[in-house]
Amino acid sequence: MVGRTMIKVLEERNFPVTQLIPAASERSAGKEILFKGKPVKVVSVMEAVEAEPVFAIFSAGAATSKEWTPVFARKGTIVIDNSSAWRMDNDVPLIVPEINSHVLKKGDRIIANPNCSTIQLVMAVAPLHSKYRIRRLVVATYQSVTGTGVKAVTQMENERHGIKGEMAYPHQIDLNCFPHGGSFLDNGYTTEEQKLVDETRKILEDQTIQVTATVVRIPVIGGHSEAVNVEFENDFHIDDVRFLISQFPGVAVYDNPAENKYPMPLSAHDRDEVFVGRIRKDFSKEKCLNLWIVSDNIRKGAATNAIQIAEYMYAKKLF
Repeated sequence: MVGRTMIKVLEERNFPVTQLIPAASERSAGKEILFKGKPVKVVSVMEAVEAEPVFAIFSAGAATSKEWTPVFARKGTIVIDNSSAWRMDNDVPLIVPEINSHVLKKGDRIIANPNCSTIQLVMAVAPLHSKYRIRRLVVATYQSVTGTGVKAVTQMENERHGIKGEMAYPHQIDLNCFPHGGSFLDNGYTTEEQKLVDETRKILEDQTIQVTATVVRIPVIGGHSEAVNVEFENDFHIDDVRFLISQFPGVAVYDNPAENKYPMPLSAHDRDEVFVGRIRKDFSKEKCLNLWIVSDNIRKGAATNAIQIAEYMYAKKLF
């Protein structure tokens, strides 16, 4: 799903592609896809390596990325990887362009694209951290089945139509939700929850931020939602918070409860903005704020962010 959307985003943003080289497994080599209305032949990964592209944008899972990313990098190709394979490597930049593109430099050959849930979280809180300094984040996610992939979407659609089919999840997802994203770790948290902790600190360049998260999968396809409680070191005025969030590039405040206006996956679907609403003080504790954050996890949460990284590196001639 992310790969197809990456191609769509390249078209929409008119990225200066002189030659698109779609690469896939050997069994898919020889097929054709459409790019800007013209058929383009799918090649094997090795053929793509030998073509020595300027950029290689990966969305094929951590194992594939670990195997092939260094092969491309040795050829001088800049690899933007959407998997978890390189995100926490100290030598690999983890980038959300609106926040930390300044860490990119000429000579970087592997760049990690963060997890979808992390991207929308940091997009909303980065401008607040700059002014008030975040002490602690408490995050509950409500994640779309699209984050798991086509197999999960098919499971949900089958369940809605009473069709027995292959299961992407250990439970029914339609008319249900479960607190399980990724795999469980020895500490009782899941890998998806741990990503929110580690990636947030790396992107915001602050290892002192305390983060705790609960990841929940819900039966929607439009995007991920997050209920976030933020504790700051410094006090704030709610109007200033709204202004800071609204002025941050790529973020839209959609917050008028009196008119039932708040972010939802349905309205975020196929959009690149990160939508923030239900902005309000937490009256149970000083210097605390509540936010509701929604974004299309396939767009800004994956494909669009990856293309934006390539755009930045191309514009700055970091290749």
